[in-house]
Amino acid sequence: MVLASTDEILEDLAFFDDWEERYKYIIDLGKELPSMAPELQTADRLVKGCQSNVWLHYEYRNGQLVFLVESDAVIVRGLLALVMSAFNEKSPSDIVAFDIDDYFSTLDLERHLSPTRGNGLRSIVGKVKSIAMSLKNVTDNAIEL
Repeated sequence: MVLASTDEILEDLAFFDDWEERYKYIIDLGKELPSMAPELQTADRLVKGCQSNVWLHYEYRNGQLVFLVESDAVIVRGLLALVMSAFNEKSPSDIVAFDIDDYFSTLDLERHLSPTRGNGLRSIVGKVKSIAMSLKNVTDNAIEL
């Protein structure tokens, strides 16, 4: 999946004068996410703490985490696209090191989300960072032969 980079998203959002236009842009980003196959939308892939259903599947390939995400809400798919632009196809170390709070602050995003959407967004980020941290710990402690 090729998404806009975080820098491209920040640049694009700077062109919009109001949050209604920004929401439309974020929703359009969500439409660019590939669909998750229904057989992957299982209870064990549901992210807890989200108002809408959010499924997260990942694979670890060539030192990078590759995510597949899905939601039943269009705005949440857009929020997922924002998160995936920061984390998808990155190494566990890069994901752990990425300052998501600064990214969200620069987007001025959380101020424009309901508290439940903000909590859901944090749950998604927490799940991704937890996956990355566990893989980082494994790879950091691996013994090369």
